[in-house]
Order: sequence, then structure tokens, then C-alpha cells
Amino acid sequence: MGGPTHHHLPLLLDLSFREGYVRSIIYVSLYVSLTAVALSTLFSVPVAILVGFSEFPGKQFVKSVVNTGMGFPSVVVGLLVLFAVSNQGPLGSLDLVFTREAMIMSQFVLATPPITAITLAAVSGVDDGVRDAARALGGTRLDVALVVLKEARYGIATAILAGFGRAVSEVGSVLIVGGNITGADGISKTRTLTTAIQLEARQGQYETAMVLGAVLVALVLTVNAVVVHFGDEGVAG
Repeated sequence: MGGPTHHHLPLLLDLSFREGYVRSIIYVSLYVSLTAVALSTLFSVPVAILVGFSEFPGKQFVKSVVNTGMGFPSVVVGLLVLFAVSNQGPLGSLDLVFTREAMIMSQFVLATPPITAITLAAVSGVDDGVRDAARALGGTRLDVALVVLKEARYGIATAILAGFGRAVSEVGSVLIVGGNITGADGISKTRTLTTAIQLEARQGQYETAMVLGAVLVALVLTVNAVVVHFGDEGVAG
């Protein structure tokens, strides 16, 4: 029994890689997740700084909404995005159903709460003495904000990593809005590592699913290592 499986394994992997199937899936995964996380970071970090530096009546409520968002079911996010881009939805005219753009939208929604919440915690956790010292030296509000950001950079890097982890490991919402599509040539259009793993495992193609799983883990570990490296450099600096 073991012989034929062992014999087919190199053939199967060779076929997958040769046809560019796995490569195209990795590309789509990285393109969608990195774009969503980059956009989310540009949105979340300023919002977190604004909330962290301001005192206003609904501040606790905003914090609780952000924290609730971290646990929001991804399939519901996928459903809401799919409705938004469908013919009946407000973005129907853009024709985004089963596109990478729709997947980026759903991953943006999923990545934003953890990035905002962890950045907010990092900014709020900076010692008041640091802010006071910056003010005492005649710093403007922007100067003070930059000093706090410098102090909180490791926490912010962790926030971005958490957002990327949530985005790249996502199955439910990208399956709903992306449709898990490959072209006639077998090259991925909206199939990501996670949706491909689910499909291959369901079809009993465990070897391919394992390879894709290993690639996914390697990607997450690589991003993790990069963030930790920058964080350590920041602490050392």
C-alpha cells in the first residue's frame, strides 16, 4: 500500500509546482493579505493614536466596539461584503463579486480590529513620563505623538503581525467573497492557501494539502521573524 503512495508523491508535487498551481495560490494569498493588512495599518494606526491621545465621552464604548470586532465571525464578514458587492448591494455597479478586490475588503474588515486594539494598547501603555518629557522640551502634539509611536513601535509591529495572521489564515470569508476560483489553465484567480487546503483535503489530495499547509506555516513564521527582528532592532536602538 505504502509503495504506490510513496511513488506518486514526488510526481504529484512536481505536477503541482510545474503547472504553477501552488505558485499562483501563494501569490494570490500574499497579494490579498498583504494589501489588506497594509490598507488596514494605514487606517488602524492613526485611529488608535487618535483614540489613545484624546479624551472624549464615548472612549470606552469605542474601545469595546474594537475589542468586540476582534472576535467577529469571519463568515458573517464575508456575507456582509458579498452583499455589499452583489447586484443588490451599494457597490454592485463595481462588479466585484468573486474578485481579489472583494477578498481584500473582507480581510481589511477582519484585520482592522486586532491592529487597532493592539496598537491602542501599545500607545496607551507608553509611560506618561515620556509624554511629559516631550512636552517639557517644547514638543508640539505631533512631536509628542512621534515620541510615543517610537516607544510603542514593538507593540505596533505585533499588532500588524496579528492582523496579517488573521488575514492570511482566513478561510470562511474569502471562500464566500472570492469563490475559490481557478482558471481553465489551473492557475489561481481567487484561490488562497487556506481555501486550496480545504478543497484538496476534501478531495482526498492529502499530499498537496500538506504541502500547502507547510507553505502557509512557513509564510507566517517568516513574517513573524521579520517583525520580531525589526522589533528587537527598535528596542536595541
